[in-house]
Amino acid sequence: MMTLGSQRPVVLAMIHLAIAFGLLVGGSAAAADRSGKEVVNSVCASCHGEGKDGAPRIGNTADWAPRAKFGLPRLLHSSMEGLRKMPAHGGKAAVTDLEMTRAIAYMVSGGKTPDPQKPYAKVAHGSGEDIVNAACGNCHREGVGGAPKIGDKEAWLPRLPKGVAELVASAIHGHNKMPARGGFSNLSDIDIHAAVSYMLTQSLTRK
Repeated sequence: MMTLGSQRPVVLAMIHLAIAFGLLVGGSAAAADRSGKEVVNSVCASCHGEGKDGAPRIGNTADWAPRAKFGLPRLLHSSMEGLRKMPAHGGKAAVTDLEMTRAIAYMVSGGKTPDPQKPYAKVAHGSGEDIVNAACGNCHREGVGGAPKIGDKEAWLPRLPKGVAELVASAIHGHNKMPARGGFSNLSDIDIHAAVSYMLTQSLTRK
């Protein structure tokens, strides 16, 4: 029977290849992304349905036109960062970048356009190291709340059997004591991918 110890060379080799070829960047995490309609109904409609606090109303061309003229990527960026009274990710940090994109497409078109298959833009706040220093390191440096410590190979290896995408999904949606996006709701999926990639590199390549 193969043990975790005997699997380590294989696991490490796979992680090194994934990091080397950039497979940790881009795309959504493991969980299936919801449709624009589902996201709008569960997250956006409470404000965008009636135009609360000046929010552009769903499907109202006059409301959306002045905003859409700057491009859909800018709309996505604003929705992820937060704008005026709208919090980042609509106040629901676990909503993925693609789900935000689909929600925007649905609201701008009034549900007439198909769900996009990729985000309108790639939003990033720096390198993986930058993100870890600004956010993830608050818990992962010292292992707060059971978080695997950066550089602790033994803490990270047991978390890898389900694949790197599962680690990223956990960081995006929250897991155990870790809130969605580590409590930094303006971080994009790309930021989370980069941070996980950096922590894995720092942890699994150390002897």
